[in-house]
Amino acid sequence: MNTRFSRTTLASAIALGALQMASTLAVAQDALGSSVEEVTIVGSLEEARKIAGSAHFIGEEQLRQFAYSDVQRIVREVPGVSLQIEDGYGLRPNIGIRGVATERSGRITLLEDNVLIAPAPYSAPSAYYFPTMGRMAAVEVVKGPAAITQGPYTIGGALNMASTPIPREMGGTWLTEVGQDATYRVHATYGGRSDNGVGFLIEAHQWQSDGFQTIDRSDATTGLDVTDFTAKLSYAPLGSPHAIELKLQLADQDSNQSYLGLTDNDFGDDSLRRYGLSELDNIATEHEQAILRYSFDVTENFSLTATAYNNTHQRNWFKTEGLDLDGSANADSYSGKSWASVIDAVNLGNGLGAYSHEQLQGILDGSVDTPTGSVQLRSNNREYYSRGLQFGANWVGDFGGAQHEISAGLRFHEDEEDRFQRNDTYSQRAGKLGLDSLGTEGNAGNQVQSAEALAFFIRDEITFGDWTVSPGIRFEDIDQDRTRFKNGAARDFRDGRTNTAQVWLPGIGVSYQATPGLSLIGGVHKGFTAPSNSPGVEEEVAINYELGARFQDGSLAAELIAFVSDYDNLLGQCTASSGSDCIIGDAFNGDAATVSGLEALLTADLSQNPAYRLPLTLSYTRIDGEFDTSIADTDFFGAVEAGDPLPYLPENQLRIALGLETGQWTAYMSANYVDDVCVRASCGAFERTDDSLTIDLSTSYQLSPLINLFARVENLTDTHDIMGRQPYGARPNKERTLSAGLRLNF
Repeated sequence: MNTRFSRTTLASAIALGALQMASTLAVAQDALGSSVEEVTIVGSLEEARKIAGSAHFIGEEQLRQFAYSDVQRIVREVPGVSLQIEDGYGLRPNIGIRGVATERSGRITLLEDNVLIAPAPYSAPSAYYFPTMGRMAAVEVVKGPAAITQGPYTIGGALNMASTPIPREMGGTWLTEVGQDATYRVHATYGGRSDNGVGFLIEAHQWQSDGFQTIDRSDATTGLDVTDFTAKLSYAPLGSPHAIELKLQLADQDSNQSYLGLTDNDFGDDSLRRYGLSELDNIATEHEQAILRYSFDVTENFSLTATAYNNTHQRNWFKTEGLDLDGSANADSYSGKSWASVIDAVNLGNGLGAYSHEQLQGILDGSVDTPTGSVQLRSNNREYYSRGLQFGANWVGDFGGAQHEISAGLRFHEDEEDRFQRNDTYSQRAGKLGLDSLGTEGNAGNQVQSAEALAFFIRDEITFGDWTVSPGIRFEDIDQDRTRFKNGAARDFRDGRTNTAQVWLPGIGVSYQATPGLSLIGGVHKGFTAPSNSPGVEEEVAINYELGARFQDGSLAAELIAFVSDYDNLLGQCTASSGSDCIIGDAFNGDAATVSGLEALLTADLSQNPAYRLPLTLSYTRIDGEFDTSIADTDFFGAVEAGDPLPYLPENQLRIALGLETGQWTAYMSANYVDDVCVRASCGAFERTDDSLTIDLSTSYQLSPLINLFARVENLTDTHDIMGRQPYGARPNKERTLSAGLRLNF
């Protein structure tokens, strides 16, 4: 089969598919039927516990316990998930699963309503857009053999977020939350379904804050302004086998976020400070999504789905990038060092180029002026699209003396990242930045990189007696290319490169019901990470194993799973957010590596009194990841010796949450501990984070059947730890923050 297809062909297919769906539904107007359900992977906590593999479901009731708007605070309750805190709000989270790189969540499959949601999942997977967590109804994390239904990133697994569904009855909700740092959040929904099968939802989410950091010699805020609108329209008559739903979503963000962190001494003096050099740093984004989904219950046991999706994303992150060492450069011939090099030099007490250690510190403090054109700010202007068609089929029935549930999926996908970036140069005078030279458009990146992919999977869940066996296979066929241009907006051809990958990814999961409450699970699968368009760079491949047990007896549920990921080739991808002095977009082979670990999850109700509940949740992860081979010095990995640790992998993570539920009153406390980590394989001086313990509290009171009051304290002990060192210097966690609000149902 020829898996290559043109953009024109894909666009035509989407349009034709939409017309065919509408035509099919026309015959079902006076039928009786059910509704389109939001697309999930596992669907519920109960189903997650049945899967022959590792899966976790966080539903709406769980999400309400703390009412977080930061996805990183939510998913840390899932064992096996690792995080790299960057901005304290989770605007562009860094999430890894089972030891894959956390940076920009680019090594896990990110989905919203089971549709790929990263700006360009294949050609530029770094999550510079992330869905607004405050409007989500559920979160799912799938790992191990269960993850082969999702791709292209299957070594760690998939993170799926289910958006607010259309209500079954007409009504609405209103949430208002206010907090420190002039923070407020409003989330409103209204919708329902009529007797003739028409349903709709209108949703708005507004989130704003002045931020918890302060900028030297500036009254600029360090916060955010996020606006998110969603509309859904469905047609699903009662009794009809057909259903269709259209989802439209728009999100705008403006946040004064920076890549520039602090030296260790400055962090110790005031961790919430930002250097005046970052005063102008700001990112503005626009995101649009359209999803048209159709489902057809062919028979009671056989169903089909078809989905057309289109995501577009625009971003311009204007931020300080580096310091010129001799001050002779202009915007079009800049040859400075990144601020990571400056921070490293100050931490080590060294000079850099023409500057002494004291001068470098003075530049950061604002007490030392810099030569004309010595400070670089970049307009990181990029446009993305991600679009495709995906089809699914599901059959349940008995065959050969066993019950089968066969699921299959086919996806045609294309995405693109278009960079048209500009470097400007500034100088620091009396602690303030002044513009010296506007660069030529395109002088900091003038290229288009794109990908076309065909993906297919089939998986059979076979149950016979106390056994469940789930064999499956996934196929990915990917074409990637990059074209660079010259002469600015004229975009004359400069050079191009391509890379391709074709891979079969088999896997199998096994579950044995040893007793009514105890099941044993195990599995093995071949995991995959798509390569970049760098010629000669191989895809990241690992053989993944898991073995464990689940136990449930009433309210007590426990899970213990050991896993190993044996990498044949660990892939390094150069991005600006990595803080590495390498060419953005290049990739590097990291050769063999091994990640092993243990995941434990325990939930129970400690109460013996029916008048109240004491829910307890304990989540523990232990991960050990290291390089198996030595690697010659590269711009990304550096010099690596066999046995060096993989960056940003905490050896131990523990979260304990305890609640009190009495009917009208509820209260919850969570304590989250994370080990310090190495941020580079060498793990030398100033290449570690701090270990951290974060305690959050929340409480709510049901004032009436329609009105709920709630409050939350994040980081109760007000700890200030180094949570990360990328891109440029030490970065803090969010300070102690109090917020309160109300929920209204009508």
